[in-house]
Amino acid sequence: MTLLTNARIVLPDGIRADGWLRVEGHRIAEVGPAGSAPEPSNTDPHEASIDLAGRHLLPGYVDMHNHGGGGAAFSSGDVEQAVRAAAFHRAHGTTTIMASTVSTELDDLQRYLSDLAGLVEDGLLAGLHLEGPFISKARCGAHDPALLRAPDPALLRPLLAAGRGTVKMVTLAPELDYGIEATALLANSGVIAAVGHTDGGYGITEEAFSNGARVATHLFNAMPGVHHREPGPVVAAIEDENVIVELVNDGIHVHPAVIGMVFNAVGPHRVALITDAMAAAGQPDGMFRLGALDVEVSAGVARLAGGGSIAGSTLTMDVALRRAVRELGLSIQEAAVSAALTPARALGLDHEVGSIEAGKFADFVVLDDELEVCGVMKRGEWAVAPK
Repeated sequence: MTLLTNARIVLPDGIRADGWLRVEGHRIAEVGPAGSAPEPSNTDPHEASIDLAGRHLLPGYVDMHNHGGGGAAFSSGDVEQAVRAAAFHRAHGTTTIMASTVSTELDDLQRYLSDLAGLVEDGLLAGLHLEGPFISKARCGAHDPALLRAPDPALLRPLLAAGRGTVKMVTLAPELDYGIEATALLANSGVIAAVGHTDGGYGITEEAFSNGARVATHLFNAMPGVHHREPGPVVAAIEDENVIVELVNDGIHVHPAVIGMVFNAVGPHRVALITDAMAAAGQPDGMFRLGALDVEVSAGVARLAGGGSIAGSTLTMDVALRRAVRELGLSIQEAAVSAALTPARALGLDHEVGSIEAGKFADFVVLDDELEVCGVMKRGEWAVAPK
């Protein structure tokens, strides 16, 4: 058991100053207000009491779109690299992470999913996300256009089977052949259909959402922009109350003013902050691989070699949250909702993670006054001991 005291506990609706909580095993046993903290046990040698000295205690971040970090890639399908990438992001506060793939040959992708499924079954990963190959060549971004396919259910079903129930999300372009059929298939199979890397307009996107799509993959990026006579997928996503919109808050993918506009339009309960990170996150500038393509990172910005499209990011969730508070003017509780509770709800995991409540997993991030990470707990164990 662990007793954490003197914390500014960040809840979805505010901050509990001088709060406390008790962890038993993997879960939160109690959360209490100032002045009511139990005395540390003098008889139980297994109970630790930690005074957090007024630092912020947030729910562990939930990143639903991540290709790697720390020099390792989920998209390689290599289990050892996946373990390293998850550990890198955990040290930055991400205690729940989805492993995102990139477009590759279908046989290779099937093998990758089978290999990575074990890490989901073991609890290291929250699930697998297929970003490609069922996307538009016109909006392929950092995906090899030669590898892209229409989302024929005959191609999709073997991939889902290879993942043994661990494929939680598939990004697709609904305007492609079989696009709406595949969207409905995913929704009926309990898999999140996400609209992204699409050249479709407002109407087809609206149809996809009507057929069960529930996420807009990295809103604004790899899709048509907003036009006053053709509102496009962005407006369709914003106006549908059932849709969660992903945003990469790194100051590169989307201008802060536009991110602020989206928050004002839909609120933090419909915005999921994501990193879209790739192996270069946490690494010096240089050359990297993203799937089949070479990526050059300069000044922390990842682009296809030769100055092409943005190729993921070098972002971590702690930076995304800090930018949301400092540059967008969100309160820390609003930023925490978008960094934890909203993506947890999108993934159907909000009964276990995403907020600090008794009964949920003891997944926390400790932040100092500068919103820098100074402690990370996952399921009751310190991944980063409080400094």
